[in-house]
Amino acid sequence: MAILLVLDNPKDWPLNIEGIDVVSARQYLTDPSFSDRHPHKVFNLCKSYRYQSLGYYVSLLAAARGHKPLPEISTIQDLKLSEIVRVAGDELDGEIQKSLRKCEGESFVLSIYFGQNVDEQFRTLSLQIFNQFPAPFLRAQFRRDKDGWQLESLRSIPSDEIPSDHFLDVLNFATQYFNRPHRKPRQQTSRFDLALLYTKGEPNQASDDKAIKKFIKAGESMGIDVEIITKDDYGRIAEFDALFIRDNTNVTTYPFRFARRAAAEGLIVIDDPDSIMRCSNKVYISELLHRHRIAAPATLTLHRDNWQSGPDILGMPIVLKQPDSSFSLGVKKVNSREDYAGEMEKLFKVSDLIIAQAFTPTAFDWRIGVLDREPFYACKYFMAEQHWQIYDNSKKGDEALGNFETWPIDAVPTDVVKTAIRVANLIGDSLYGVDVKEINGKAHIIEINDNPNLDAGIEDQVLGDEIYLRVMRVFLKRLESRGR
Repeated sequence: MAILLVLDNPKDWPLNIEGIDVVSARQYLTDPSFSDRHPHKVFNLCKSYRYQSLGYYVSLLAAARGHKPLPEISTIQDLKLSEIVRVAGDELDGEIQKSLRKCEGESFVLSIYFGQNVDEQFRTLSLQIFNQFPAPFLRAQFRRDKDGWQLESLRSIPSDEIPSDHFLDVLNFATQYFNRPHRKPRQQTSRFDLALLYTKGEPNQASDDKAIKKFIKAGESMGIDVEIITKDDYGRIAEFDALFIRDNTNVTTYPFRFARRAAAEGLIVIDDPDSIMRCSNKVYISELLHRHRIAAPATLTLHRDNWQSGPDILGMPIVLKQPDSSFSLGVKKVNSREDYAGEMEKLFKVSDLIIAQAFTPTAFDWRIGVLDREPFYACKYFMAEQHWQIYDNSKKGDEALGNFETWPIDAVPTDVVKTAIRVANLIGDSLYGVDVKEINGKAHIIEINDNPNLDAGIEDQVLGDEIYLRVMRVFLKRLESRGR
């Protein structure tokens, strides 16, 4: 996707950066050729974004043309709303207090240029504010009260208000922003831009490095330019056409915020925020299975008034699950009423509702991968050695995992596949990993995972590179459908 830099007067921009065209606002608004061009990323550096000004119309028409403006009209409007700025200040309070702790006086002004500040000590705070309000030039006003520093106001900075002693830094920040390191030169034939959220080193990621490279290659073979982004790139979401999340999802973590922001911006998102919200809460899944009469191990939803009846109904041992548990964390098997009472006391400190299930031991769980309402891979995940779960959190590395077998879909018991598809389709049409136990010859649902693992050498053992191509074909189909 090409980049356009739009200014009131192009002569105000002295840099010549390869791959970036500089045009005047009036030319961008009145030249009909811009309406017919392929999508662009439009960086709006006009001096004013006030209602119905040239700067306002640049962002407005860019959106109408299918281009990607920065800032977007929504950001321009948000900057005018003091309540939204106040809420952002509350969310960033920890970083605000940390960054401004050495500042003296009762007020402080922070200038933010492409997410950076000329002083290194304010770089993190500047990036976090930019991520909340993606605009090229911002000025934040802080005041100190009895509770510490507060974000009082936030506005865009007209280019002619940038101090002369900041100008060289601004040009440097702009150059860094436009020339962020890529895997290789951007494809000239790419039709769409896809952001792949993958922060190396984060725990429990959904794909390994080798699989990530295969996703990139698969996307590029279809004219989709795939760029890896990290948790620091929240403010860039609107630049892309689609988002593929490969970091561990949970409604309390940054990938969920990325998914919500991307969906609000109109991107194709896998996994979408509704799927993340539904799959990440076992109370929701338990109620869904019960309502649709889908087989699962005997399950109770416990609260402070009924928890003591759990062992009487389900027997012992009993499995207790924190509603948002994943990777076997927050899941406990208890063997006695004493242990049961102790674990319930701990879990009620985290959640008002707890899931309890009858212990149903099996040698393995089936994992059926479902994408766009169709199954596309199957694995047997065996329990970790001398453990009752696939993951043994008391160990590290490969020792924490059980063995696996990857199977062709048509070799898996029919009831397992049909049940997995049925329950996944109740969640949505995104990417899911459905865990199924066979108990007395019948499929029982254990979990429905959004954003399931797709690792090289494991889930792709049967399909090979086709597994990565199938994911990218879904993105391509949805992007083309949206275009039509």
